[in-house]
Amino acid sequence: MRGRTALLASVTALTVLTATLTGCARSADPVEHPGRTATERVRSAGPGAERGVRPHAPAADSSAEPGAERGVRPHAPASEQPYRRWGLAAPLAPAPTPARTAAAGPLADSPARPALPPVVDRIPTRDKVVFLTYDDGAERDPRFVTMVRELRLPVSMFLTDSVVGPGYAHFARLRSVGAGLQNHTLDHAALRGLPYAGQRAEICGQQDKLRARFGLRPRLFRPPYGAYDTVTLRAAADCGITAVVLWRASMGPTDLTYTHGSHRLRPGDVVAVDPDETRGPGLRERTTRLLRRIQEEGLTVGRLEDYL
Repeated sequence: MRGRTALLASVTALTVLTATLTGCARSADPVEHPGRTATERVRSAGPGAERGVRPHAPAADSSAEPGAERGVRPHAPASEQPYRRWGLAAPLAPAPTPARTAAAGPLADSPARPALPPVVDRIPTRDKVVFLTYDDGAERDPRFVTMVRELRLPVSMFLTDSVVGPGYAHFARLRSVGAGLQNHTLDHAALRGLPYAGQRAEICGQQDKLRARFGLRPRLFRPPYGAYDTVTLRAAADCGITAVVLWRASMGPTDLTYTHGSHRLRPGDVVAVDPDETRGPGLRERTTRLLRRIQEEGLTVGRLEDYL
């Protein structure tokens, strides 16, 4: 009797153990069960599920454009090219590397003093370039800085201290994107006929201002109104100037005017862009019109400082 009882107990225990093991095996199935807690459901989903990690991410589409996974477009549409944003039909041609030659020989002078600088309004060159210059420093348009940067436009700014006033930071930004900064006197005085001391004070004074502001001492000088005499040249030489720069063409509110010679742009022309924004379009629009004309003539823009 005792043996049968023990045998029945063993069979019963074996049946319970088998049922328990079968239930554990089913619990590995991630099918939802109404009575299970969220923690139990997460744990049953497999390793890493509690962190939101999928064991195997789907493979990337190999047909996608390079960079698509980062949201990067490999090629910007033509409408976004900088030259189009600034109203040009084509990009400016890059300027050639010039053969560094003097525009004109210095005037003979005594060995004790520096030679008088040449006066130029055009640079003798076979390169198909013209040179863009801007006077005074009255403009403050930050978009002009962007224009110079995006078009990689080599411009030369002839600055007058009394006109620039508190705006030197604007020209520091222009310089940082490639503009050249040059001398246009302290107070925009008409120099011709003034005594040597007065002319020297105007030119050397602005040399000192620009050195204090930017750590540079310009080599180029433009006299206000284009008016100068031999005393101007002597004072300029004594202040470290190596060339006096005038202009053969000027971009006004509507069109180009010329001081002499052919009434069309020629290689080597120095062009002054009229800074007076009270008449006609502003500086950016004038510059765009000028660039279109330059391209129509088969020319591009060179850096004046590279040729003088």
